[in-house]
Amino acid sequence: MTDIAIVVHGGAGVWPEEAHDAARLGMDAAVAAGHAVLAAGGDAMAAVEAAVVVLEDDPIFNAGRGAALDERGGVLLDAAIMRGGDRAAGSVAALRGIRNPVRAARAVLDDGRHLMLVGEPASTFARGAGLDTAPEAWFRTEARQRAFENGDATRGGTVGAVARDASGGLAAATSTGGSARKHPGRVGDSPLVAAGTWADDATAAISCTGDGEAIIRTALAHEVDALMRHAGLPLSRACEAALAELALRPGTGGMIAVCGDDVAAPFTTPAMPRAWRIGDGPVLMAIGPDG
Repeated sequence: MTDIAIVVHGGAGVWPEEAHDAARLGMDAAVAAGHAVLAAGGDAMAAVEAAVVVLEDDPIFNAGRGAALDERGGVLLDAAIMRGGDRAAGSVAALRGIRNPVRAARAVLDDGRHLMLVGEPASTFARGAGLDTAPEAWFRTEARQRAFENGDATRGGTVGAVARDASGGLAAATSTGGSARKHPGRVGDSPLVAAGTWADDATAAISCTGDGEAIIRTALAHEVDALMRHAGLPLSRACEAALAELALRPGTGGMIAVCGDDVAAPFTTPAMPRAWRIGDGPVLMAIGPDG
């Protein structure tokens, strides 16, 4: 039996000191939710979905409630989920009014007809799947409104989770409100398979965060896969090499990743809230490079 593992992140960026305590509490709750699924024998995909739901509901993060506002002051949400056993994936972009976009992405995967749905038809699909909805006022927080008015993008980024279940299965999920003051038609890396989200049991599950356009140009998540598969690099070295390539695009960011015997969470920004638990071990977490 393989040691179960759950890793989460709260977005690469600046992360002012006054937000650290709230970020730690949110990550702890997300790890607990994902670990509970795995400890009960659940699969990796159910675990990452459960963890990301917690992060989406926590207004300290840029996903779901508390998401960054676009240039019109609106809330548009993106998410993806991917299973490593067969590379099955589902994603949504420019979603409105759906409380947990990661659940909408999971519904797309389970439906099986398409991989990605966008805009109002995606929202309609999610409502038809019976997912919880909320008015835009629920997603918009006072903190994000002030940030919008002041041009403050210090808590940008995204959220994500990767997991390994007891059978060795891997999965990844990523969710975001996108970049602050983005064009309403912009779609970043988070819902794009191979860019912001990737999972393959033969290599790794990865959730990325950072400069979305550069991540897309780098195919960052799949770059980790390629470096492991074709260059034979171990997980940590593959992640570091992929981030070095990202810097050439140019861009900054980070990622969390898990494979059959390791986890990694490197980043090139000033901070990236991250937390993980392996097997029955303790929850470990950090925000900056030194903790």
